[in-house]
Amino acid sequence: MNKNTTVGGRVSSYTYGEFGSEMTAQALYDKCMALARNLWWSWHPEVHSLFRDLDPIRWRQLDHNPIALLHEFTPERLASRASEMVLHSRINYHFRRLKEYVSERRKTWGIENAGVLGAFPVAYFSAEFGIHESIGIYSGGLGVLSGDHIKSASGLGVPLVGIGLFYTQGYFKQKLNQDGWQDEEYINNRVENLPIEPALGADQTPITVQIDTRTGRLLAKVWRMNVGRVKLYLLDCDVEGNQPDDRKLTSRLYGGDVRTRIRQELVLGIGGVRALRALGIRPGVYHLNEGHSAFATLEAVRERMQDDGLPFDDARREVVRQTVFTTHTPVPAGHDRFHRDLTEEHLGPLRDALGISHQQLLGLGRVDPHNEHEDFCMTVLGLKMSRRANAVSQLHGHISRRMWAHLWPWRVDEEIPIGHITNGVHVPSWLAWQMRQLYDRHFPDGWFQGMGLPEAWQHIHDVDPGELWETHNSLKNLLLSFVRRRVSRQCRRRQESDQVVEAARNILNPSILTIGFARRFATYKRADLIFQDLDRLDALVNNPERPVQFIFAGKAHPRDEPGKRLIQRIANLRQDPRFCERVVFIEDYDINVCRHLVQGVDVWLNNPRRPLEASGTSGQKVVLNGGLNLSVLDGWWAEAYDGANGFAIGHGRSHASDHETDRRDGLSLYEVLENQVIPMFYDRDVDGLPHRWIKRMMNSISTLAWRFSAHRMVMDYTRCMYVPAAGGLSCDMDRR
Repeated sequence: MNKNTTVGGRVSSYTYGEFGSEMTAQALYDKCMALARNLWWSWHPEVHSLFRDLDPIRWRQLDHNPIALLHEFTPERLASRASEMVLHSRINYHFRRLKEYVSERRKTWGIENAGVLGAFPVAYFSAEFGIHESIGIYSGGLGVLSGDHIKSASGLGVPLVGIGLFYTQGYFKQKLNQDGWQDEEYINNRVENLPIEPALGADQTPITVQIDTRTGRLLAKVWRMNVGRVKLYLLDCDVEGNQPDDRKLTSRLYGGDVRTRIRQELVLGIGGVRALRALGIRPGVYHLNEGHSAFATLEAVRERMQDDGLPFDDARREVVRQTVFTTHTPVPAGHDRFHRDLTEEHLGPLRDALGISHQQLLGLGRVDPHNEHEDFCMTVLGLKMSRRANAVSQLHGHISRRMWAHLWPWRVDEEIPIGHITNGVHVPSWLAWQMRQLYDRHFPDGWFQGMGLPEAWQHIHDVDPGELWETHNSLKNLLLSFVRRRVSRQCRRRQESDQVVEAARNILNPSILTIGFARRFATYKRADLIFQDLDRLDALVNNPERPVQFIFAGKAHPRDEPGKRLIQRIANLRQDPRFCERVVFIEDYDINVCRHLVQGVDVWLNNPRRPLEASGTSGQKVVLNGGLNLSVLDGWWAEAYDGANGFAIGHGRSHASDHETDRRDGLSLYEVLENQVIPMFYDRDVDGLPHRWIKRMMNSISTLAWRFSAHRMVMDYTRCMYVPAAGGLSCDMDRR
């Protein structure tokens, strides 16, 4: 290593060398920053570990944000640390890998199977994107699904761009007070610490789009984020020229009243299409991920009318052919609806440009176009403005066809044009590094490139049971260490006694069956189902020979009082001597907490009130890491469970009475735990191996990992939705 000097804060021409390679400290710093500014690193654990090695403590404190971490280094200090940790060759290697990955186009699955999209890509609209915990523009499952979707599109080389909103405060940080009640805290995202930059137009100036309403104009600037090969464009209303209230319009995800919601959706849909035009991107397909972005179709119609001189009906027909709509919500209350006056206020200028009447516009968002008392529904607009629509699991497809059958009263339910493509998860993002190494040792070379194919995962049965069990237990120990840190920190923040803090540092036992439950705390997800009979639960968790422990996490919407009460009930069990060592609640559920949980639990508990879970994906993440699902036969699990790859609560039936359904499912949950799950987990041979349990782990991985991967999901969307919408060959998307 040569000594460096600086002039005016810049590094001189002296260089640092390692293994014969030389570069200036500034060049080294620039390469690290280039890695940090493409979220490709977030699904490559070896790059993740590279940043962590620079400063493990600050890495954790900064929510694993590499840009924020690098901003705490000067180039000289970074070069010194890199030499100390022998990081130069690793930095060079991963920098080259990123460049090769981004530039490689010829050999991808997308080039071979979606060539029609090359010049006219998919425009994927979503109200939230959950890519990494350091990028706070997501709240939960919908956002994480969107993030996984664009990551897999990147990996497969499917031509696609993402369109979303940039939330300056994102979703809230959750803290529980002394009474166990959820408090919300909003923290500003610091743009300088995020991998975003202004999107530039053809003249290389930053893009700002304008949306006119009856009461004034809205402006939104456009940011660009690189997610591997995919560009994600985010609209931001904190712009000079907007009214003070409108500057805050995109500050919070799912915040504000119904007026805020329609204005956010106006920016996402209409503003998103205008941003694409300013960028010179002409989509071949519009994919609306849920109804939030359905206004995009109306702006796309206006563009066709303006560009091609088409009348409204012809332009609409063309846009409908190009549009794919995905619905995620199986309950009527979950679909955005707006009063006619609010709709006219915000869409009036666009309606004028379309040359249609107020009644015609409202009719596009009504089941019955002539019903003056029916509000404008974004899901109805999405369904009417798309040729191809899908639900997100097989069961959800049945529910959606029944729910929206009155849009096609001349058809029977089976002929309603809503298919299904079951959700999946991005394997590289959720597969633990230790499990990846295990698979690499035993699976054939190149298996990872075929992760969406069934044959890739069958070799799990060739793995030694002891090796699989040891790997799982190492991940379980990592999870429990994480939980102890988080819980002790929660206790310190609440200024609890040293004795309580010390107890938190030693909570949970790695030899005990560990069950995880983490998701949004909506009441239909029934987080408290296991607490129906506390005496029976006491006997389960404190059994001297076969005890059980639970880890809970999740947020309730700030206005969801019943959801908050559920959290409070579970969190306050720490004050009950029967459960204080067996039931733990972790604050501030996010991608990081989820990653630890799904990689380390023995069992993932999911007990929604059937059929209200559209799909669910957290249990799919557990599969990749050897955990087993214990779930109601709803969403994805209804088509995944085969009797030997996990456990089922109930028999896939619901009573007409919710109270009776809850009672029956609660009894079934206890019975399955007592008679199947617990005995199988603790049934050990002389070496301490639970062979029946390990066999079920292998069955789960071999039958489910490929079927519920986001690569398989995106391939299904491409073949059955995108390519046909862009004018290519069609397929039967209900073949699964």
